Amino acid sequence: MNTIELRDRKKKIKLTQRQRDVIVGLLLGDGHLETQNGGRTYRLKVEHASAQSDYVHWLFQELREWIPASEPYIKVRKNGEVNVGFTTYSHGSLRFYGQQFYDGKRKRMPARIERMMVPISLAIWFMDDGSRKSAKHSTYIIHTLGYSRRELSLAKQALEKKFFLFTDLHRQKGRYWRLYVQSKSARDFERLVKPYVSRFLSMKHKLVTHA
Repeated sequence: MNTIELRDRKKKIKLTQRQRDVIVGLLLGDGHLETQNGGRTYRLKVEHASAQSDYVHWLFQELREWIPASEPYIKVRKNGEVNVGFTTYSHGSLRFYGQQFYDGKRKRMPARIERMMVPISLAIWFMDDGSRKSAKHSTYIIHTLGYSRRELSLAKQALEKKFFLFTDLHRQKGRYWRLYVQSKSARDFERLVKPYVSRFLSMKHKLVTHA
């Protein structure tokens, strides 16, 4: 594709609301934005282990018109691990998310996260960074090592006000914090994320199987 064709294609694409919600979930989790021109435009990069390729292919289709490649790439690392991922076009429409989720190169929790997060966003965040607390417990943890306690307090408040989900902050690995879903909110949490999580064979193990 030549430069004129690429410029014309970028002019025509617009983010749908669902795509915006998907991007919020990805940026809460493992997705990240890159800029090469001082923040005028950004591109989104998503990459997971090949074991989660079903999940990556779904994300690829959700953002299909924003991705120049015809399919996700495959990357073999030096240690032999295989990753699958994709990178979107660099576009001005992603600047808002760069401003919300980044302080320089450091990722942060948006101040307006309560307005931005919807069930699909929460589900993607959980699929990226969440797990069952343990095989013996029927509740969940979101491993949020990149955020400060103050930032996670914003997410905690958002989950309570918007979804009536009650969580606690647990210290992990010394100075890091994670979100712990209180047992009384575990079933409500499941009802929100299960419609998305259960569609992927690679993600079903994250959910508690009830008798």
